[in-house]
Amino acid sequence: MAAKNRQLVLNAFFQRFGHHPAAWLLPDSRDNGRPSLEWYLRAAKLAEEAKFHLFFLADFIGRSGTIKPGDTRNPVSYQFEPFTLQSVIAAHTRNIGLVVTLNTNFNYPYNVARLFTSLDHLSGGRAAWNVVPQWPTHTAENFGLTENPPPHPERYQRAGEFLAATKALWDSWDDNAFDHPDRQKRQFFDPASAHPVDFQGRYYAVRGLLDLPRPIQGYPVIVQAGNSEEGREFAAQIAELQYCAAQTLEEAKVYYADVKQRLAKYGREDHELNLTPGLSVIVAESDAKAQDQFGALSELTDVGHVEFGNQDLSGHDPDKPLPDLPYQEPENGKGRFRQQLALAKKENLTIRQLVHRWRVSRGHVQAIGSVKTVADLIEQWFVEKGADGFNVVPPILPSGFEDFARLVVPELQRRGIFHTEYEGKTLRESLGLKRPENPNTRKR
Repeated sequence: MAAKNRQLVLNAFFQRFGHHPAAWLLPDSRDNGRPSLEWYLRAAKLAEEAKFHLFFLADFIGRSGTIKPGDTRNPVSYQFEPFTLQSVIAAHTRNIGLVVTLNTNFNYPYNVARLFTSLDHLSGGRAAWNVVPQWPTHTAENFGLTENPPPHPERYQRAGEFLAATKALWDSWDDNAFDHPDRQKRQFFDPASAHPVDFQGRYYAVRGLLDLPRPIQGYPVIVQAGNSEEGREFAAQIAELQYCAAQTLEEAKVYYADVKQRLAKYGREDHELNLTPGLSVIVAESDAKAQDQFGALSELTDVGHVEFGNQDLSGHDPDKPLPDLPYQEPENGKGRFRQQLALAKKENLTIRQLVHRWRVSRGHVQAIGSVKTVADLIEQWFVEKGADGFNVVPPILPSGFEDFARLVVPELQRRGIFHTEYEGKTLRESLGLKRPENPNTRKR
């Protein structure tokens, strides 16, 4: 069934305890709130043993000083700073790609260029950047930024310029600038191999040279997440892998076709962008056993502290439909909010049902069942072009991922849609992506 030479891309997205908000309440959950290096090293090694392409670390930077009732029930945001963690993981793995989430609004291009260049060299060419343009108010306050945030479209414009400035720094040296020092001439590098940057944009200005050799991959693999109109266009223009969300195959196919058809205007081909929606998966030896596991989680789900569209729903009956209130569309996560509201209205969901259908799976398709049930869903979405792969987000970790790796991965390999070995030394080679040439070198 699979298209010739087309291989499924799998990303591992780990959060402490799991992606289900109640996973930390399970009887066998013994960890406390302190992040554990050993836990993340084990997680990355599990993903690499299963031949996953990428190990993804989200980063919800900044915390509000106002603690709401629901905050004390949510442990997922307390983890290590991702660059530090992925640098350690790089030393304990050999093949898996290492994705760092970094927000363009609270950084500078020069710092970011140095960080990703360092990680790419430390890992042997396995770095990837999840470019995030969000501007949460509480995060801005953490950085002492009190001005009004830029509107949603402008945030993507700023991010695009940020990336252009960062790429200019990555291109400020030829690939081999430091490979052949001439000791007889006492010349460590040829000055012609340097290409000083003089970047003057609307939002950022950079002059000078990066103080590191060009990344092994040329540029780290560029990743992006966003379902809004601006997010789709941004992905078509700059991303090589995108995290997205869909709950049905029909919805996924529409999204897939829409984003892919935008590539041509930027001179890009379909294979240059991998679309990987989230997959909330519980797999067991039978459908009944998997449903029992999900049912046990559902019983622990908190539906008493639900906030949606800037409306506190705690005073409403959770077993009645989502009330008709003036919901406020957020500036961050517009696309996901619209999907959630449309789903609630279309199916007349109760608050409880909406929590179970959306919040516990983070808006992603739920694959709950036997090996065949889960593998059939994955293959159908892949073959019918609803996805190029998946961002696997097990509700329970690490056991949920161990089950997926033990049961589902061999079945996908048997079906011939997932690789059995890594297909290159760098992440770009593993994903079948071309290495970007240095435009300054081409000009000579």
